Parts: sequence; structure tokens; C-alpha cells
Amino acid sequence: MRVAIAGAGAVGRSIAAELIDGRHQVMLIEREADQFEPHAVEQADWVLGDACEVSILEESGIEQCDVVIAATGDDKANLVVSLLAKTEFAVRRVVARVNNPANEWLFTDAWGVDVAVSTPRMLAAMVEEAVSVGDLVRLMTFRQSNANLVELTLPAETPLAGKPVSDLTIPRDAALVTILRGDRVIVPQPEDPLEPGDELLFVATADVEPEIRTALGY
Repeated sequence: MRVAIAGAGAVGRSIAAELIDGRHQVMLIEREADQFEPHAVEQADWVLGDACEVSILEESGIEQCDVVIAATGDDKANLVVSLLAKTEFAVRRVVARVNNPANEWLFTDAWGVDVAVSTPRMLAAMVEEAVSVGDLVRLMTFRQSNANLVELTLPAETPLAGKPVSDLTIPRDAALVTILRGDRVIVPQPEDPLEPGDELLFVATADVEPEIRTALGY
């Protein structure tokens, strides 16, 4: 994929490095001259300019990008970048960083945001996930589809131990997408057995989350 990242601070650079390691093409757009350091991520294309300006986005060729990530430290800028990328340049996928949780309600498809990533919410979810074995934890919200990425870790005494995935009665608007088992990432097949300590990741709408708990015996 070709990915444009607005904001070349620590967050933007880290994202760029990870994507480049995954063999994606990356472009970093940075408006502050003191943050414009192409040597920091040499494999990326760098653009000096304000990503909130249509002319800069046009000159950078952002319409050729598959994904735009608004990763600045300013929520207002991230909303403007998201809106322009989606409405003016028809970028297929827009991901936006939410710096202040109080602004999270704004990061919807009305502002061109497909996926909003709130660092405080993610950190809180990770802490909750670490101490809440047997409880359903919401990790991320996909704004455009009104679905969530949720996780549940099976406790040691789970009645599902040894039972195949096909035995789970998963509600219609939910899908089991991954099982994390130790250092393994398992794409679940109907015959795969479940084990205590498995981390089950579902994509589901909020209204069926109670049904997922019921299906897993909670």
C-alpha cells in the first residue's frame, strides 16, 4: 500500500518505520521545519508543508494513497486532514489519532474518519485486558461500520477447554477473527480446539457483545 502520514513527530515516525518494515510505501507530511528530518526515516518520501491545506495535499499526490493517517498532536488538525483526504481526494481509508479523549465523539465518518485511534483509550484497554481475564474488553472502534474490536481471555477453568471453535454459538453480527495463544497468532478454523489462556479477538457490533459473553459462558 501507499500510505500518507500527516505529522512527522515521534508518533508519525514510529508508524512510518513500522509500515516500511512491512514493505509499504510511506510519505510523511510535516509543516514544522524543525521536525522535518528526512534522515530520521530515510526510506519514506518527505513533504514540507501543512497537510490542512488542499494545495499541499494536491502537490503531494495524496489521491494516489490507499491510506491516510492523521497523526499530529492536534485534534483539530487531524480532523481537517481526515475530512480533506476523504471528501476532496477520495482516499479509501482514513485513520485518525485522537489526542484528547473528550474529542473522541467528533472522530466519525462525518469528518471522514474510518478508524479513530485514541491512545488513552488503547492504554486503558490494555491495562484492563491485562487484569480482566474472563471479561470482554473493547480495544478499538471502527467508526464507519459501527463495529468494535473486542477481546476476551479464557480463564484457567473455562468450560470451553478442548472444545472446537465450531462449538461456539457466535451471534450474527460478530466474527471471531484471531486467537492469540502465547506467541502464536491463529486464524481460527472450525476444528481448532480452544485452550485456557487463549485471547479471542472478535469484530462485533456493540449490541451483540452480551451475546458473545453468553456464548463463552459468562
